[in-house]
Amino acid sequence: MHHIFKLSVLFTLMFVIPATFIQGKATPNNFFDKASFYAAMAGSSAEDVNIILAILKESSIPEKTAYEGALLMKKAGLLTKAKDKISFFRSGRTKLETAIKNDDGNIEYHFLRLIIQENSPNIAKYKKDLKTDAQLVRTSFKKLSPVIQQAVKEYSKKSNILNPADF
Repeated sequence: MHHIFKLSVLFTLMFVIPATFIQGKATPNNFFDKASFYAAMAGSSAEDVNIILAILKESSIPEKTAYEGALLMKKAGLLTKAKDKISFFRSGRTKLETAIKNDDGNIEYHFLRLIIQENSPNIAKYKKDLKTDAQLVRTSFKKLSPVIQQAVKEYSKKSNILNPADF
């Protein structure tokens, strides 16, 4: 599975993105594959997270800050050194919370925070919005794009707060 993800990202970087630019359908600043982002969020590879972070670095999509924040916190959970874990988690938390503050009506951002909160260790003290975020995701699910709806459905299969039957 890990190799399939890397191959799909490599294929996208080598063939799909350049072809899209040539056809005039996208610019480097507006292309971003949300499915790859959610695959990295669901995975257990710091390398996969780094690939998506590198793509985001060159992007200017509106979700950039929220996605970087979520990925940095995800990466924190994959690291071994406590100092690095804390540093990445804090940096990511600042980015994600800033994105939510600037666009509180963006349900996807609340979903990202829910994922991180549910999976963060208690010592991080990052769980206070878990129930509220879960309720927002449930009530606004049908308004989400198909890619995000699929990510929510997949996540709900392993979640303790979301249930597949909710969707």
